[in-house]
Amino acid sequence: MKVTGAKGAEEYIAGIPDGSRKMFDRLRAAVAQAVPKDAVEVISYGILAFKREKVLVWIAAFARHCSLFPTASVLSAFEDELKGYVVSKGTVQFPLDQALPVALVKKLVRARVAEANAKEK
Repeated sequence: MKVTGAKGAEEYIAGIPDGSRKMFDRLRAAVAQAVPKDAVEVISYGILAFKREKVLVWIAAFARHCSLFPTASVLSAFEDELKGYVVSKGTVQFPLDQALPVALVKKLVRARVAEANAKEK
């Protein structure tokens, strides 16, 4: 279940179902460690996003998983490492009943930041 209609990060987080909260908090912390220090949290497309000049990545909580949206191009570059996860165009799902692969999350986010930086130049 996606939380929608939130106007800010804290409102989005307050609406996350209890069962998804622990995983979401870990995902949010991992992403925050991997984005540049000047990135800010915003709501984009009804979910939490980390933004500099443009949105870098989005994250969301659902009833059975949490998702990271680092763009389709980043996910295709890490196709082998993402085997075993549900991946669709631009998103990877992390089931709530499995440990969050923090190192993989950071790797995906850093790849997205590098991609965004290359596009800015």
